[in-house]
Order: sequence, then structure tokens, then C-alpha cells
Amino acid sequence: MKKTILFIALTIVFSLLPAENIMAQNRDAMSRYETDIQALLAKVAGAPTDNERYNANEMMVQLFEEALGIEGSIGWKWNFGTQVSVLTSSDKRFRIITWPVVRDNGEYECFGFVQSYNEKTGEYDVYVLNDMSDEIISREEVVLGPENWLGSVYQELIETKHEGKMYYTLIGWTGCNNLTQRKVIEPICFRQNSSKPQFGQALFRREKNLRRVVLEYSRNAMVNVVFDEQVIRTVTNKRIKKKGKTYNIQEVHEEKVKMILFDEIAAMLPGMEGLYQYYAPTGTELAYVFVNGRWELRDNAQGRLNDPRLNKDFEPLPKTNPAYDMPLNK
Repeated sequence: MKKTILFIALTIVFSLLPAENIMAQNRDAMSRYETDIQALLAKVAGAPTDNERYNANEMMVQLFEEALGIEGSIGWKWNFGTQVSVLTSSDKRFRIITWPVVRDNGEYECFGFVQSYNEKTGEYDVYVLNDMSDEIISREEVVLGPENWLGSVYQELIETKHEGKMYYTLIGWTGCNNLTQRKVIEPICFRQNSSKPQFGQALFRREKNLRRVVLEYSRNAMVNVVFDEQVIRTVTNKRIKKKGKTYNIQEVHEEKVKMILFDEIAAMLPGMEGLYQYYAPTGTELAYVFVNGRWELRDNAQGRLNDPRLNKDFEPLPKTNPAYDMPLNK
């Protein structure tokens, strides 16, 4: 009996050795790829000419594509600091990797990959992202794919769920050119039985066919877009009776919710509409709150939590409001 148990145990151990050897080999290979890519990144960021930067970037793209094809690479923890963005969904459905190349004239071109799970094969497919920003029209309304991507370096991946379905929303940035920069709020999804990523989804309850939010503004301006728990203030009108008379009063409710909080932007001068180098924040904060599978726009948000400079009460309502202090009946 003891010999039988020992035989079974040894059989299990030896059967696992090839898999362990493969995993060890894959880890070694991924480590080498990471070292080589880090060396190329230094050239992409710091080489003195466009040709040198793009030559280094071309080699980097090739190395990335090879590395992402290795079994188990979805679990590799890349270490590129802030030079390359690596975002992975919590369910391991996909990973998106993005970075920029800056030209001598100040223009940005973004590069990247999506590594996504293929339910049919049980493996991860790799898609190269092709920045076609200059050729895309109706940017907020079109559905895009890897081959015609609105290039961005994605800074945050938001995961929300409704009726058992997971929704993924990306927040990204790019420098555009020496006059403007751009931030986007962009859903990414995958069609049923497909691993191919689709950028843009009609999730925004704001305007018809709005599939992403695009904020393009002056290179000298600062626009905040962040997913955080912040405050929404709601003011409602209510009728009350007092000493036989009916009055309208205002009730104020404050609620802390997770939201995409962002600065409203507009042209700084009349007649400059559409010239994004003259766009800057208006001082108004807007927010998208995820409700029933959609992002609902709210104009009553205030980003004042977790910041001592902003952590203050809303401006109080006037003590006397002629429009609401008049009795409705006498």
C-alpha cells in the first residue's frame, strides 16, 4: 500500500516538472524582454532625433509583440514606471499597454497593444494599436478598432457592473501637438465570442450617439479628469404649511458617490469656438455617475473631498429668497 501511494506521488511530481520548467523558462524570457524594452525606452524618450526615437520605438513594438505572445504573459508585472501605462482588468479579460513618442515639432504619436482573452481558443490574442487621430472625424460619435485608434496614453481603467455585466471605461491623455493636448473618457468592450477590442460605446446619457468624451484644450491649461468618491448636491423644492399658509422651501441633500469628475472647458474668448488652443477650464465641475448601465451627466458635483483646500461646505443658500418665501395662499 505504501509503495502504491509513493508511486502515485512520484508520478504526480514528475508530471508537473515539464509545466514548472516551462513556467520558469517563460519567466526568464519575460524578464529578458523587460530589460531589453527598458533600454529601448530610454532611447524613445531621450534620443536627439526623430529617426533615432522612431527606430528605437519600432524595435520596442516588435519586442512587445513577441513578449505578449508568451504563455502566461498576461500575469507578468511590467515595471516601466511612468513611461509606459499598463492597465489590466481585475477579471483578466484584457490588458492594455500604451505609451507616446514625441516628435521634434511637439506632436505626439501613441502606440500600444491590447492583450485580450479569446473564449473559443482559451488563449490571449494580441492586437497592435494604430494611432489614426489625425484622420478621425466625429471623434465623440464613432466606434473605433485597433486599426483606427484615437491614440491615448491611458491613465486609469474604471470597472463598473450592471445586471451581471462588466463595463470598462478608460481615462486617457495625449499631448497632441505644441498647441493643444487632449483627455478622453472612453469605453472599451468586446463583442460576444470575440477578443477584438472596440473603442467607444453609447453609454453616455448626454447627447445622441455620444460614444466617448473628448476634451481638447490649450497646452498651457490644466484640466482634471479623475474617478473618485466625491459629493453631489441636490436642491429640491418642497411645499410646507405654516400657520395656515403654504410655502415653497428648498431642501439641500449631499451624497457621496463614485463618479468621473472633470472640468468643463470652453473657448476663453468669443469667436474662438472650435480653436482648441484657446480652450481652458470654465471653473465649473461636471461629473458622470454610473446608473443602470449608463454614465449619467451631473452638473451638481463638487470635488472637495480628500483635498484640504477644497474640503469645505457648499455656499449656503440665501436666508431670504423672494421667489420661495412668498406664501402660495393667504
